[in-house]
Amino acid sequence: MSLKEHFEIPGRFKQWSLILMGIGVLSVVVGYFMYGSDHQGNRFWSTMLHNSVYFLLVVNAAMFFFCATTLAWGGWTLVFRRVSEAVSASVIPIGIITFVILLCIVFGGKSTIYEWLDKDVVNKDEILKGKSGFLNPTFFVIWSTLTIGLWTILGIKMRQLSREIDDTPLTIEDGKKYIFKNTVWSAVYIVWFALTVASTVPWLWLMSINAHWFSTMYSWYTFASTFVAGIALMTLFVIYLKNRGYLEYTNQEHLHDLGKFQFAFSIFWTYLWFSQFMLIWYANISEETIYFKNRFEGPYQGIFYLNLVINFLAPLLIYMTRTSKRNYATVTFMSVALLFGHWLDLYQMVFGSTFKDHVPLNLFDFGVAAGFVGLIMWQTGNVLSKFPLVAKNHPFLKESIIHHT
Repeated sequence: MSLKEHFEIPGRFKQWSLILMGIGVLSVVVGYFMYGSDHQGNRFWSTMLHNSVYFLLVVNAAMFFFCATTLAWGGWTLVFRRVSEAVSASVIPIGIITFVILLCIVFGGKSTIYEWLDKDVVNKDEILKGKSGFLNPTFFVIWSTLTIGLWTILGIKMRQLSREIDDTPLTIEDGKKYIFKNTVWSAVYIVWFALTVASTVPWLWLMSINAHWFSTMYSWYTFASTFVAGIALMTLFVIYLKNRGYLEYTNQEHLHDLGKFQFAFSIFWTYLWFSQFMLIWYANISEETIYFKNRFEGPYQGIFYLNLVINFLAPLLIYMTRTSKRNYATVTFMSVALLFGHWLDLYQMVFGSTFKDHVPLNLFDFGVAAGFVGLIMWQTGNVLSKFPLVAKNHPFLKESIIHHT
């Protein structure tokens, strides 16, 4: 078989990525003039926080998938691993954008986003004062810097390790050493991922918008939501490349497993969603129910239930059968739906706290989201075009080629 080892970026792909990025930039500029004043700055920064954090966690989920499967010696992903690597490279530009937005919110004193930024309010509030050791600008900036910085550095290291054997066939002993080295670095990344995405980062960036409220399941809930979306994003790129004649070794067996990942983690997300909601609803403690009051009964009620339909009922009913997870059209539809559904999920997580009385979803939100989509397309396409699409010298490649599920 003659393999198409290098991805050539189609003109329309590049054109659409530029158009979407242009829409994003235009939306940010127009949105700043419309909503960026002191009186309405809350609207602008809420949208920027929502989109930047969502897309950063989604592309970072690709590196988590890469490292988790490496740590588990999961060889089945080898035939499309370069897609995971390329998607994860978007952590660099989106991480920079997110960091700048977080700095603007913190040093701009946007206490309408983070109430704990107002020292006078903190001094008069015993709950906020008790959390001030964690919720303060200094810790926020230092931890955010370390988080995004190490995501970037460790991601670069993992991609370099993957590519260092592209032109060098390995002996059996060299292969063992190579696998061990990859396993060690994957473990380092997973530990850092656990300390950030699975714990502190959702508390700092998202949950602290409701500084009086907390949930022990919030970080895992956020992880599950963005991991499903990350798998969906990778799946879309795999299908796109297959349709263009690339990834010849990738077949329905691999697509089936990607569909199973979407299905399984959609159920996991629903489990966390139900556990968090049910316990708070059942206890009926005012300090806890305040989070769900405007989401379950108020102006966000429609999105609250739509969230369940897209992110739970749709994958449950559609992905239940074996054939649906092997159908390219079905998997494409569900991948797009889940990306949008979890974007809505994070939307209500942010806006349900910053705007309790109304739901101001409009073209500004969609325009900013389009900009991030274009940036991901641009970055992923560029990375895919620079390196071979198949890690042909990897010791587990044969296992991936003959993979059967």
